[in-house]
Amino acid sequence: MNRISKIALLAALLPLQALCSCEEKPIVIPPEPEPVEARDTVVYTASDEIFPNPERGFYTAAEMHSADGKGLSQASISAARLQSRTLFLLEFYLTDYVNCDIADDYLAAIRARFESLREGGAKCILRFCYSNGMDEKDKPWDATPEQVLRHVAQVKPIIQEYADVIMVVQAGFIGSWGEWYYTENFTSMSSRKELMDALLDAVPADRQIELRTPYYKMKLYGYSKADTITRATAHQPTTQARLGGHNDCYVSSSNDVGTYNNVNERNYWGSESLYTIMGGESCALTEYCHCEGSDKYRGALKDLAFNHMTYLNNSYHQAVLKRWRDEGCMDEIKRRLGYRYVLESGEFPKTPKAGKTFSLTLTLRNDGFSPVQNQRDAELVLADASGKVVKTWQLDSDPRYWMPGQQTVITQDIVLPENISGNMTLYLNLPDHSTKLHDNPLYSIRLANEGTWMEDTGFNKLYTFNL
Repeated sequence: MNRISKIALLAALLPLQALCSCEEKPIVIPPEPEPVEARDTVVYTASDEIFPNPERGFYTAAEMHSADGKGLSQASISAARLQSRTLFLLEFYLTDYVNCDIADDYLAAIRARFESLREGGAKCILRFCYSNGMDEKDKPWDATPEQVLRHVAQVKPIIQEYADVIMVVQAGFIGSWGEWYYTENFTSMSSRKELMDALLDAVPADRQIELRTPYYKMKLYGYSKADTITRATAHQPTTQARLGGHNDCYVSSSNDVGTYNNVNERNYWGSESLYTIMGGESCALTEYCHCEGSDKYRGALKDLAFNHMTYLNNSYHQAVLKRWRDEGCMDEIKRRLGYRYVLESGEFPKTPKAGKTFSLTLTLRNDGFSPVQNQRDAELVLADASGKVVKTWQLDSDPRYWMPGQQTVITQDIVLPENISGNMTLYLNLPDHSTKLHDNPLYSIRLANEGTWMEDTGFNKLYTFNL
C-alpha cells in the first residue's frame, strides 16, 4: 500500500475510532421555565382635600393661667378637628408659682388637659412659661434657675405619663412667653444649659425639644454646620438628634427678627429640620412673607419647604395669614405643612393563594414639607369580607424616611395564612407608636388619595382580592 493510500485509510478510520472510544452521555432536557406570576397593578388617585392628620398642620393656641381656667376643652378640640386641625400649642403659665412650688391643684389641672387631648384625638406642642408680656408691669418675666429646675422636676412625671399626646416640647421657662429673650434670671449660658439638661432628662428620649434659635443649640452643645444631623444619626436618643427648633418670627424680616445671626445658622436649621421638628409663627407683615419669592427673598412656599416646616400658628400673625389667603397659597400651605403621603401605585399577585407568598410593591410620594418626625408604626393589615382582621405584618419601611419631594418604593413579601378563603382586603395602617393610641383611628395617618380612607378603622385600602 502506497503512502497516500495509508493516509486515506487512517483518515477514514479516525471518526469511527473516536466514536467507539467515547462514553455514552445522557440527553439533558432543560427544565421548563417557571411561569411568570401574573401581576395586578392598581393606580391610585391623589386627592387635594384638606383633612385632619396627627402631628402636623396649623395649631390652635390654648393657654392655662390658673387651676380653674379653661385652657382646653373637648368642645374646642372637636371644633378644631372640623377645621382639619389636630394640634394645640398648650401653654401652661406658672405665674403664681414664681417663688414657690407648683400647687397640687394646678398639677391636677395640667393632667386633666392631657386627658382631654387623649379623649379628643389631639396632640400638643408643650410649653411652660411665667409671663405673657415684656413690659415692666409684666415682671417677673421668669423664676430663678433654682426654682425653674424645681418646677421641671415637678412636671417630669406628668410629661412622662402623657408623652403619647405630646408631639414636641418647647424649651420654654426662660423669659416672657418662654421665648428665651426677656429675662433677668438666665443671663449666662451655663444656667440655660443646666435647664436644657434637666429638660432632656424630664422629656422621654423618643420626644424632641425645640429651641428658639439655632444659635442656642450650637452654642450650648458645641455643634457646627459640619455636625448637621444625617440619616445615620437621625432619630436617635442623643442630644443632637432630639433638639429641633421653633421660629416665632417666621418670614418676618431678613433675619426673622434676630432668629438668625448669619446665613450659616439659617442653613444649619434648614438641613437639621429634615430630621427634627420645625414650627412656629410669624410676627410681622413684611415683604418676606409673600407666597412667591423674588431676587431678594425666597417667598413663603419655598421657605416652608427649605425649613421642612411641620406646624404654624392658626391665629398669628393675622396680617400674614390674610396675605396667604389673598395671594392664593393658603390652601397649599394647609395641605403641605408636615407630611402629605400619597399612594401612586401598587402591584399585587393577580391570583394569590392561601398559605403562599404574596409579593407586593407600593410606590408613594411625599407632597408635604417634611416627613413625619416622631416614630410611627407601619403595618399591612389583611381583613376578610366582614371586616375582621385576619393578620397583620410590619411594613419593612419607616415613614420618618419618606422624604418630601421624593418617591418611595416599598417591596415586600408576606405569606398569606392558610385555611382562609373568600373576599379579602389588604390595607396600609400607619398608627401611633404608643400602645395607648395604636388602636385609635383618630391617631392614624390618612393618605392623600381618593377612595382609600377607612375612617372607622384608620386603615388605607390597598387591594381587594378573592381566595
